[in-house]
Amino acid sequence: MPLLTRAFALVALVILAACTTKPTVWAPEADVIAARYQHDGPAEIVLFNVIKNDGGQGEHAALMINAPSQRVLFDPAGTWTHPDAPERHDVHYGFDDTQLYRYTYYHARRTHHVRIQTLRVPPETAEMILRLAEREGPVPDAFCAKSIVAILTQVPGFEWIEDSFYPNSLSEQFATIPGVMEERVYSDAEPTERQQYTE
Repeated sequence: MPLLTRAFALVALVILAACTTKPTVWAPEADVIAARYQHDGPAEIVLFNVIKNDGGQGEHAALMINAPSQRVLFDPAGTWTHPDAPERHDVHYGFDDTQLYRYTYYHARRTHHVRIQTLRVPPETAEMILRLAEREGPVPDAFCAKSIVAILTQVPGFEWIEDSFYPNSLSEQFATIPGVMEERVYSDAEPTERQQYTE
């Protein structure tokens, strides 16, 4: 292999390695099946935006999908994990209310709060978004909002959303959709080296 070709190959490997800080995660089929959780509420999608209290920057976006088949969390390039929520390419299964609480308060702390926007959608739309999320990951660092936009713009009725790397931009666009309900979750918890809530 010529020296120049080897140099290009090495640079490409370094770039690819820099795209994500965690290894590919693919939970066994048995774990995913065992964790399946069907929520009895309406079909909906829930956009999370983790916002820095000092300055207001959106630092992470994620999407919970409550489809008739199951409820999951698409946490692109996220760091949250829990043994009861097996992960495959940034999709966490078994996302029941306990996991929702853990996820929310993993991020809500003295330095950050969580903007949560909920939108009811037709059941078939929720199922479509779930399948698209399963095909999207794993997502490189800094592509959390962009990956959610990439999913939503494939869905009828969401094609108008403008591409963006910024969670705040995605949240502001999402807020204009008729029917979106919103809340913000704050916490006085001190941040830890690894803000993990697994109790």
